[in-house]
Amino acid sequence: MTRITIQLPEDILQCLESAWPDVTRGVLEAIAVDGYRSGALTHGDVRRLLELSFWGTEAFLMGRGALLPYTESDLEEDRRDFNRPEL
Repeated sequence: MTRITIQLPEDILQCLESAWPDVTRGVLEAIAVDGYRSGALTHGDVRRLLELSFWGTEAFLMGRGALLPYTESDLEEDRRDFNRPEL
């Protein structure tokens, strides 16, 4: 793994410490959520980054409102596939 170091002003660190019991984990989770939302990270990437199970990753992302983008077009495609007779 690669180690990344960031510098924070002391007052910002104190704000984060009051919001997050573990600032390092909080920063890692923020990266995971933003990376997933932007499309830079996949579900599997988030799972590996945070060392979660598949369902733990689902719960983590849902809890932060980072849901899989699902458009009306996706729904229509799923409906067609569902109604398609078996080959």
